[in-house]
Amino acid sequence: MQQSLFFKTFSISALALALAACGGQSQGGSDKASGTQAASGTPAVSAEKKDIVIGTTVGDFGDMVKDQIQPAMAKKGYNVKLVEFTDYVRPNLALSEGELDINVFQHKPYLDDFKKEHKLDITEAFQVPTAPLGIYPGKLKSLDEVKEGSSVSAPNDPSNFARALVMLNELGWIKLKDGVNPLTASKADIAENPKNIKIVELEAAQLPRSRADVDFAVVNGNYAMSSGMKLTEALFQEPSFAYVNWSAVKTADKDSQWVKDITEAYNSDEFKAYAHKRFAGYKYPAIWGEGAAEGAKAEAASTASAAK
Repeated sequence: MQQSLFFKTFSISALALALAACGGQSQGGSDKASGTQAASGTPAVSAEKKDIVIGTTVGDFGDMVKDQIQPAMAKKGYNVKLVEFTDYVRPNLALSEGELDINVFQHKPYLDDFKKEHKLDITEAFQVPTAPLGIYPGKLKSLDEVKEGSSVSAPNDPSNFARALVMLNELGWIKLKDGVNPLTASKADIAENPKNIKIVELEAAQLPRSRADVDFAVVNGNYAMSSGMKLTEALFQEPSFAYVNWSAVKTADKDSQWVKDITEAYNSDEFKAYAHKRFAGYKYPAIWGEGAAEGAKAEAASTASAAK
């Protein structure tokens, strides 16, 4: 998919989420099931491994495991245990330390930065359906209604606020400084604000309710879903697929049979049908070959808007 000029700077990973993290070292792929230590460059578990521990954040990723992955893997002879987390730091450390076999919760820029910062020997395995950040109607119901002094609520955590700024930049409502890192953009990086957009920073969980008080609201997909909103109601979503989330495994496990089997489960026709019904409006894995045309169209439209 073609990306806008702004996203061509995206290749450099930066802090994706503003969360304090303690240090953690890779354990070289310890095998909890057998208690044995794998040699470097070899799978941390044998081909006969049948007990798998998956770590996700609470919500949609955990639901995917409970609704589809556990029964699908059971048919293959596996016993899958789900561990749900409420933060974005512990899942990667738990994976490296051997408490998990695989986690599902993060996009690749975050994974790349986190494993570099903490010197973890973990890697991405496959993508999963992901709720995108979107701009939703508030007091105004169409993007064309934006006017001088329009108000836009946005998440106040640095990572998601940066994503919100990128979206406003894509729409042409603001202009960010040339060369700014899209993962760390802040108000200080706004070069121009031709419409005098008033950005109201709020806790992410408050954004759905804020729509009654602002013209537009930038809402995280998970909070939109949990508040009863439909992702398809978004007036604009992130055109980039860079934030589609990935699973992660220890690097030594990447070619293991169990990883191949769980990858197959997440990309099966049964799982796709489930995702299309349960998670309408999500961005789907690139390997599915869906949404790419829509994403390119959205990027073209946003680029044209930004050029006005």
